[in-house]
Amino acid sequence: MADTEILLESGTNEIEIMQFTIFGELYGINVAKVREIMMADKVKPIPHAHNAVEGIFKPRDILLTVINLPKYLTGKSGETKDRDLFIITNFNKMNIAFRVHTVVGISRISWEDIQKPDKALTNGEDGVATGIAQCNGNLVTILDFEKIVAEIAPETSIQVSDIDKLGDRIERDEHIILAEDSILLTKMIKDSLMRAGYSNVTNFNNGKEAWEFLCAIRNDSDFYEKAALLITDIEMPEMDGHRLTKLVKEDDVMKDIPVIIFSSLINEEMRRKGKQLGADEQLSKPEIGRLVQVMDALIEQREARRG
Repeated sequence: MADTEILLESGTNEIEIMQFTIFGELYGINVAKVREIMMADKVKPIPHAHNAVEGIFKPRDILLTVINLPKYLTGKSGETKDRDLFIITNFNKMNIAFRVHTVVGISRISWEDIQKPDKALTNGEDGVATGIAQCNGNLVTILDFEKIVAEIAPETSIQVSDIDKLGDRIERDEHIILAEDSILLTKMIKDSLMRAGYSNVTNFNNGKEAWEFLCAIRNDSDFYEKAALLITDIEMPEMDGHRLTKLVKEDDVMKDIPVIIFSSLINEEMRRKGKQLGADEQLSKPEIGRLVQVMDALIEQREARRG
């Protein structure tokens, strides 16, 4: 059993990728999602579960759901082997074990070196791969673990219905900037914000595109009308959300934009990093109702400061 540590400095636009294999193919996961690696153990089956869910096991004090990643990715059940490994993950406030065949190692690369899969491969929709990276001369498919879990258990993802619990809302004309690389999550976030009265949302596929837009309007007299608030994911190709936050908060003109980091990776360690970079608030992705409440408060605070 090996604990993992997040060693990266904040805002460097780097990622550490843990590489693992399934039927001989290389895949990757952001080390920030990994709690530990352990030898696969006996799993208790759960009736009527998704066919990729093996069941549950309790190695210590936490009950873990086990997802058979080989079966999910290929449809092949294959035989579970004594030398299989469990990658224990933590994201979106959930602890989940993923069965893999081997773990190869960890590589540190720049987000600039991670490319989004061609839309032709995914029919224009989100695929199971969040990016393709080159590590030690090998192409590694970085998996979208949030999408895998959301497909298996939709109730764990963003629930647009949570907005209705906020009660009656007024229409808002503030211009919101959204940096999010997932097609599915972008739609869910925009639909939720629209339902909450925020109809003026411009979305960008990664931090680099959002940063280039902000730079293009930086000297406009109505800059804060065109960019009233920024919502950013952390994990994005080209430029991650931490780097985007750092650039915005270090810019003399842009620094007053309220920045909300909205990510599946929010934990104690990541919260310290985001605060260090100047983020105004950090929320875990399922908390869409809380996101709207925080947006309301931050916009009111900024308007009060600017008179």
